[in-house]
Amino acid sequence: MKIIHLISGGDVGGAKTHVYTLLSGLAKTDEVLLVCFKSGPFVEEAAALGIPTQVMDGSLRSSVRQLTTLIRERGFEIVHCHGSRANLVGSMLKKKLDLPTVTTVHSDYRLDYMGRPLAALTYGMLNRHALRKMDYWIGVSDVTVDMLNERGFDPNRTFVIFNGVPIRTDPPALDRNAYLRSLGIEPTEHMTVFGIAARINPVKDMTTLIRAFSSAVQTCPEIRLIIAGDGEQRQQMEALASQTCPKGTVVFAGWIEDTHSFYSAIDVNMLTSVSEGFPYALPEGASRRCATIATRVGGVPSLVKHEVNGLLFEPKDVETLSGYMIRLAQNPEQIRRFGEQIFEDTKSRFSVEATVQRQREIYETILRRCERAKTHPRDGIFICGAYGKGNSGDDAILKSMVTELRKRDPDIPICVASRSPKQTAKDVRARGIYTFRTGKIRRQLKKTSLYLSGGGSLIQDSTSSRSLWYYLSSIRTAKKQGCKVMMFSCGIGPVRWKANRRRASRIIESCVDLIALRDEASLAELRSLPVTSVPTLVTADIALLIPPAPESELLRCCAEAGLDAEGRWMLIAPRPWDGMRQHYGDFSRAAVYAAQTYGLTPVFLAMEPGKDHAVCEDLAAMTAGQTPCLVLDAPEEASLAAGLFRRADCVLGMRLHSLILAAAGGIPFSGVAYDPKISGFMEYVHQGTCCELADVTAEKLCAMVDSMQSHRESYRRVAENLTARVEDNCRLAFELIS
Repeated sequence: MKIIHLISGGDVGGAKTHVYTLLSGLAKTDEVLLVCFKSGPFVEEAAALGIPTQVMDGSLRSSVRQLTTLIRERGFEIVHCHGSRANLVGSMLKKKLDLPTVTTVHSDYRLDYMGRPLAALTYGMLNRHALRKMDYWIGVSDVTVDMLNERGFDPNRTFVIFNGVPIRTDPPALDRNAYLRSLGIEPTEHMTVFGIAARINPVKDMTTLIRAFSSAVQTCPEIRLIIAGDGEQRQQMEALASQTCPKGTVVFAGWIEDTHSFYSAIDVNMLTSVSEGFPYALPEGASRRCATIATRVGGVPSLVKHEVNGLLFEPKDVETLSGYMIRLAQNPEQIRRFGEQIFEDTKSRFSVEATVQRQREIYETILRRCERAKTHPRDGIFICGAYGKGNSGDDAILKSMVTELRKRDPDIPICVASRSPKQTAKDVRARGIYTFRTGKIRRQLKKTSLYLSGGGSLIQDSTSSRSLWYYLSSIRTAKKQGCKVMMFSCGIGPVRWKANRRRASRIIESCVDLIALRDEASLAELRSLPVTSVPTLVTADIALLIPPAPESELLRCCAEAGLDAEGRWMLIAPRPWDGMRQHYGDFSRAAVYAAQTYGLTPVFLAMEPGKDHAVCEDLAAMTAGQTPCLVLDAPEEASLAAGLFRRADCVLGMRLHSLILAAAGGIPFSGVAYDPKISGFMEYVHQGTCCELADVTAEKLCAMVDSMQSHRESYRRVAENLTARVEDNCRLAFELIS
């Protein structure tokens, strides 16, 4: 590959290190050229590292002309920009060259000029405009990419890369004592040294660091703070330190070249930023086994796991930071343990080799997609369903759909109709369009190859005829715009009104190319509409494929909810419905029975918090006087919800997806049917007991609890049997457009 990189040439800190690391690795296998727009130390260091470098320090127009000629003559395939000036030049090159232009976003671009209002109004505004003109965006953390997606950048064209650091085993130029003495600090046996290497500007918030240290040093007089860096706030911070901290306890070291000696000399690596992408200083300190205290911002939590390999706090929280500094100063063993753990995590996930390999994969994907665009004028999948409404079950369906579709074709563009398009973009990394922006949806459909209606029960009028009309009209619109149309992993019915049944039959028969249903009851309802001419298969609900979150995230989720992760609990997922209130006492008695008979803690789970939370609170209020219980809103993240169900002992659910998530994890479940889709699912899986809501009694619910405890092994086989059927959904979708 031939890649040209553009950068201003005056960069410092993490962005500079990232570019050096990246190009040093890429230059070994590909043709790369680094173009800087001014000469100086940056250029000299790059050349010394063996990076092919060229300076173009003329005017903006002159640089664009020279670059256009150079790119054409050398045959570069991708233009890669770093920073505001490079982004501006890259956006101008786009008008002259038919090449993909990509930029790496190292931080929140809206805060790059914090404290410099004139620069923010000029360079900042130009950079925002130029960023929108790029073809692809690379964020240096998941949070950076989420930020871009929430601000309207197309998630189908964003990528994540993490800063890589070399794991050095050679000794530093100066040992700890020698380095401290070089800064005027006389080391002692029990001294704890806190250090930060960062630009001294408002974004890094050194004010919080110094104020926290000034409080901590009153309790631990032997601690010291080294601030390595420079910036527009240096004099201000020096004055603050001299006013609030004992003389000689805070040292300003200025810019340092020997970071190896710096990180080898400090005990705790600090970060107090109010905004970050993925700060290079953290893995660099971690690679030297420094314990870490940092703000919970940007991509920091992807490396620093609170109380596992470091400590996290909210920005500007002086009191908490001071407490953490005292805690570590008084506990050297915890410093050692945190340092060892974060070193191991960094070595396995944030190596230089992994970063370079990831960047090559991104380039290959971009070039592959450019070739695809030439041969696929219509491409992509549009998904329409009940998404972005705060229902964890429906959002779990979407997460699973997008994940499985991308397993089969990682390059296919995906767009989703959603009530909360920004949240959807963040959750599933697909483009979101507001559900009722019909003009925008129609324009998207004109360039889309496949329209998926589903999953979930969209073709029904028990909740509203208007929702049925919307989904049917969307199917008709997609067909008129030339899309292949598939009803995907869906449930059908009930459709009660005769006019609605006629409309559904007519539109499905004339506009749908393929139907995949999640249960036999839906097939019977479809045939009764009638729909008989469209190819139809019974598969299973796509939500069954949602993977659980990692163990560490599940433990954190349980801890935040006050849930004993090692305990035994029964999830009860109710919902508001006609006649439900008269059965509150029955549900409460069943919860108490489960606690007293089997030692299960009742957890009332609001699958759709906006609707279900009040019901859960009412049930908990009735139950709490007899046995401890909890009310829990289902996590927004689908994998966390899936993991939560897999840790439960059993599930008593009214919400369909509480039963589906239990089935996916092989967890015993029983259903209370307020709608045929509940009883239809229970019949389809041939497992678990089910009771109509109108027929609920406390005795029946208690018998369900007994049944779940008596037949645990059979539920595990349900999960195995359903998995193979679920995968047919995506296979059929791609066969339809192939």
